[in-house]
Amino acid sequence: MLNNLTHVRGFKCWGAHMGIKSKRRDIALIYSSVPASAAAVFTRNIVAAEPIKLSRQHIKDGMAQAFIINSGNANACTGKEGWKGAVAMAETTAKELKIPKEAVIVASTGLIGEPFPTEKVVKGIKECVKKLSDRVIAGSLTANAILTTDTFAKEGFTSFTVEGHEINMAGIAKGSGMIHPDMGTMLGFIVCDIAISPKLLDEALRTAVDKSFNMITVDGDTSTNDMVSIMCNGEAGNKEITEKDANYDLFLANLEQLCTHLAKLIISDGEGSTKLIEYHTEGAKTEKEARQVVRTVSNSNLVKTAIFGSDPNWGRIIAAAGRSGVDFDPEKVDLYIGADINKMEQVVKAGQPIDGVRKKLKKVMAESTIIILIDLNQGDEKSVGWGSDFSYEYVRINAEYTT
Repeated sequence: MLNNLTHVRGFKCWGAHMGIKSKRRDIALIYSSVPASAAAVFTRNIVAAEPIKLSRQHIKDGMAQAFIINSGNANACTGKEGWKGAVAMAETTAKELKIPKEAVIVASTGLIGEPFPTEKVVKGIKECVKKLSDRVIAGSLTANAILTTDTFAKEGFTSFTVEGHEINMAGIAKGSGMIHPDMGTMLGFIVCDIAISPKLLDEALRTAVDKSFNMITVDGDTSTNDMVSIMCNGEAGNKEITEKDANYDLFLANLEQLCTHLAKLIISDGEGSTKLIEYHTEGAKTEKEARQVVRTVSNSNLVKTAIFGSDPNWGRIIAAAGRSGVDFDPEKVDLYIGADINKMEQVVKAGQPIDGVRKKLKKVMAESTIIILIDLNQGDEKSVGWGSDFSYEYVRINAEYTT
């Protein structure tokens, strides 16, 4: 069994079934034995769920000791009763663990606008606290308990050394539909035993999220709920990282790697998706413009449906880039499509299509992973992002979501 949350020093967790969902586990608890530096990024949707509002308050001091998450009910658009439910989650967790309620980060995911089952959730929290464990199975149950329409649990782990101290970092995530982070539309929880100041941790998380979770899209909808949050409890014993030195850079590189891994798992499980699409933009004037092109093309329904149909419709790709708001010369654009970044087939050269390329791409377009590379030839900056295709099954799933 792969390493997971339970392989990070000082953390215990559990995932239980409390009855919001008929069969699957639906409440998860992740707990640090000591107060931890913490950071979080949240959805930018102005219609924010009640747990988002509460967690924004609790994360302000840069410290936390527990993540409590329920699935099956988003606790969004639920008014005063929903707020009371979010507060009850934090207060119950704090009381059972004997920690301050402000040390609890609360998250929910599931149906929007449904009354929040506070009593069931409170009961589930108490069960999780009683069963907290650092056994491997506990990490697996926790990863499964945060899922909604996902078809598999999303976990990741990395290990590295800082000045002779082994550092462990692990994360879990959920997300399948309503994925267009900026920030939001999925849940991600990361734990690490490194010692790092809250200020630097916050900056590192935002940087890592911008290059990973904020570069994925399934359907262009930004959720009311979701967040990525991290706790670092210092149990590895390293000297606290308080400045942007080589140790910080190493931590950031591993955090980015883990976040990218989890983000790609989300895309690979996109509702009804059949293909993972990796989008590269190169030759941009600025990184911001490169990201803008990636985001626009990856969110184009016409591009996604073409990929689903194994159609190398390069016109849709170029057209999407053209409406991205980035100023570039169409007569300088090169476009490549392939299944391996080292074996790409050029489709467009200097704005002109290359003859006979459709036949060459027939086999490539049938692959489960498709790579699209747009070279604007305007500068030296680049960006990468990920998306899924758009299938008949996506429409069916979301047409029947509440029924």
